[in-house]
Amino acid sequence: MDSFIYSLVLVPALTELLPRSGIPATTANIGVYGGLFFALFMIGYGMALIWGPIADRFGRVRTMMFSIFCFSLFTMLAAFATGVWSLAVFRFMAGVGIGGEWAVGAALVSEDWPEERRTMGAALMHTGYYFGFFFAAIANFFIGSHYGWRYMFALGGAPALLIGLIRNNVQEPARWENKLQELGEKWTMHRAFLKLFSPQYRRRTIVNSIYLIVSLCGLWAGSVYAPTAITFIAQNTGRTAAEGARLASYSTALLGITTVLGALIVPWLADWLGRRATLGIFYTIMLFAIWLAFGHVFYMQHNAIAWFMVCSVLLGLGGANFIVYSFWLPEQYSTECRASAFAFITNFGRFTSAGFTFLVGMGIRHFQTIGIPVAMSALIFLVGLALVPFGEETKGKHLPA
Repeated sequence: MDSFIYSLVLVPALTELLPRSGIPATTANIGVYGGLFFALFMIGYGMALIWGPIADRFGRVRTMMFSIFCFSLFTMLAAFATGVWSLAVFRFMAGVGIGGEWAVGAALVSEDWPEERRTMGAALMHTGYYFGFFFAAIANFFIGSHYGWRYMFALGGAPALLIGLIRNNVQEPARWENKLQELGEKWTMHRAFLKLFSPQYRRRTIVNSIYLIVSLCGLWAGSVYAPTAITFIAQNTGRTAAEGARLASYSTALLGITTVLGALIVPWLADWLGRRATLGIFYTIMLFAIWLAFGHVFYMQHNAIAWFMVCSVLLGLGGANFIVYSFWLPEQYSTECRASAFAFITNFGRFTSAGFTFLVGMGIRHFQTIGIPVAMSALIFLVGLALVPFGEETKGKHLPA
C-alpha cells in the first residue's frame, strides 16, 4: 500500500510542489520529475539489500519489524513535504524500508511453512503486496479524491501499528535458529553476503539478478505508470480532477485484484510446468499488455478509458511474475545465506531499473507523452524470455537446509 500511494498521487503532488520549488508544473516536467522520484525510490529500495545479511545474522522477525517501521515513518513524513526535494528524501528513505520486507518475509515463510504447502504459502504472502494496491485504490477513492494527496501519505504510517502484533505473535523459524546455533558466533553478515558469489552460487545469483532487473523495469515503467496514464486520459476527455482520481483508483483496484488471481494460479503452474516455464508465461503477458496499453490504447480517440481498464487486467495478471521469485529464490540457497540472497537479488536490480525508469522519464520529455516511452519498455521482457532456459529449475526439490 505504501509503495503504491505515490503512483496514485503523482500528478496532484507534483502539480503543487513543483511551483513551490520554482519549476513550472507542465506535463513534461511532471513526467521528468515523476520519473526521477521513481528512480530515487528504487535507489533507496536497492540500498535495502543490507536487510538480508542483517536477517541472516540477527533473525527474520526483528529485521522485519525494523523495515516496517522505516517505510511507515518516511511515507507518513512525505505528507509534510514543502517542495519536491524534501519529497525526494522521504521517498528515498521509504524505499530503504520497503525493500527489506519482501526479502525477510519470503525467507521467513519458506522456512516456517510445511514443505508440502511452502510454494502456496510464499504465493499467499506475496498477494499482500497486491492487496496493498487495492487498499491504496480504496484510500485514494475515499481520501485522496476528497482531501488531497497529503492525507494519502499520512495514511502511509498505518503499517507501523503492526509491529506490536508481529513482536508478540511471530516467532523465529526453527530452521534458522538451528543453523545459527550450528555455525556459532563465527557466522557474520559479511560471510553471509559473500557466500552468494562463491562457486556454488555465483552463476545462479547473476542469472536471478537479471531476471529481477527485467521484472522491475517492466513493473515500474509499466504498471506503476498506469494510474498516471488513466489520469491523463481522463483529463484529455474533459473529466474533472476528482473523476480522474476515481478512475485511477478503479484501474489500480483492477491491477491488484487480477494480480492476486494470478498469484493463486502461479503455484499450480509452477508445480505443473516448472519454475522457468511459469516465469516465461508471465513475461509474455507483460510484454503484450504494456505494448498494447501504452502503445495503442493510450492514443485511442474513443473508448480509451474502457480499453485501458481491460489492459489493467492484463497488466495485473502479468505482474504476478513476481510471485515466482517468492518461492523460487529461497529454493536455490541454503539457510545461512537465504535472506542475503533474496535481498541482494531483489534489490540490486533496483539500481538498474532506477536508471531505466529515469530514461523513460527523459523519453516522456522528448516525446511530450508517456505512451511511446512506456510502451518501448515492454521490450525488456524479450531479454528475460531469452534467459529463462538458463535458470536453476527447482521443481519437486526440498528447501535446502
